[in-house]
Amino acid sequence: MDAARRREVLQALGIELWVARAADLETPAGDEPVSSGPAESAVPVSPEAPAPVPESPAAPVAGLDWPDLESSVAGCRRCGLSEERTQTVFGVGARTADWMIVGEAPGAEEDRQGEPFVGAAGQLLNQMLRAVGFRREQVFIANTLKCRPPGNRDPHADELAACRPYLDRQIELVRPRLLLVVGRIAAQALLASDLPIGRLRGRVHTLPGLGIPVVATYHPAYLLRSPEQKRRAWHDLLLACSVAAPEGDGGAR
Repeated sequence: MDAARRREVLQALGIELWVARAADLETPAGDEPVSSGPAESAVPVSPEAPAPVPESPAAPVAGLDWPDLESSVAGCRRCGLSEERTQTVFGVGARTADWMIVGEAPGAEEDRQGEPFVGAAGQLLNQMLRAVGFRREQVFIANTLKCRPPGNRDPHADELAACRPYLDRQIELVRPRLLLVVGRIAAQALLASDLPIGRLRGRVHTLPGLGIPVVATYHPAYLLRSPEQKRRAWHDLLLACSVAAPEGDGGAR
């Protein structure tokens, strides 16, 4: 990216594109940056409320193709979240994308529309992607959970475990060059870590088992509440570009 283009993008990100016009009504918490003081403690995923025993054994996920995987998610009863959802939120975008974006869980609007990252946080995510040369439809976007937790509470450990095979199979099918993980809960879940997001961002990780590079950054909803962290998020995006596009183009396959 040449200097003129970079100045244009930074100006857009800092002044126009990334200015929040309204706070998200329901946004995930816990994306606070690391301070220069004592080490920040991670807020662990709640282990409470174990999932009810499903009425029938969960169907295997390994080896499913896209249509069968989507059908399996739509009919999933692996945990109690299935009792309160409007619909599942499978994921959207290019199924052979270079970048796969992973967030935490659907919110109220995602539950209504059946699509991840809509509303103010979704608009900001779109702007972040455009800043590095992607349109929304050029990446694949998914969440660690396919159903909305009541009241947008943090996912329980058993819910993340029940839904993880679906996400793992999506990653296997997409085969992205890079996973961009947004927010503390998604980053901790994928990286099997209890570190806060401020300590996970800023460097390249490797997805356990699959060897895919992972870059973690702040959730767009957090950036709406804390716009002063957008510069750090911009540096995370530049890091992601350097990892995912060794030839320097940054584009989707």
